[in-house]
Amino acid sequence: MYSHMMVGSNDIARSKKFYDAVFEAIGGKPGITDPKGRLVYSHNGGMFLVTPPIDGQPATHANGGTIGFAMDTPAQANAWHAAGIAAGGTAIEDPPGPREGSPFYLAYLRDPDGNKLCALHMLG
Repeated sequence: MYSHMMVGSNDIARSKKFYDAVFEAIGGKPGITDPKGRLVYSHNGGMFLVTPPIDGQPATHANGGTIGFAMDTPAQANAWHAAGIAAGGTAIEDPPGPREGSPFYLAYLRDPDGNKLCALHMLG
């Protein structure tokens, strides 16, 4: 059912640095800028876009919202997390690792605009 995800940004150049780093850490390519100034990333059959808000208002993050990215291995989730921190993201919640009582290995970040992101690997 997933076709794409789009988040807003108040600084596209800063977002490009961050998202290029996290996607390259998992084998993706740098984003391209479309004619409307949006960043477009395509990886593993999904599309992720970053845009200045169309209404001209400041971009804000969704309280309670999370954008999850599928990872092939825990090591890939760790690389994604480390790349995100190095590129201006913020580590949040518990450190990357398996979650007690669940089949998930998770790593959480906020991007430079405050959007909550999650790297998820299904264990076992």
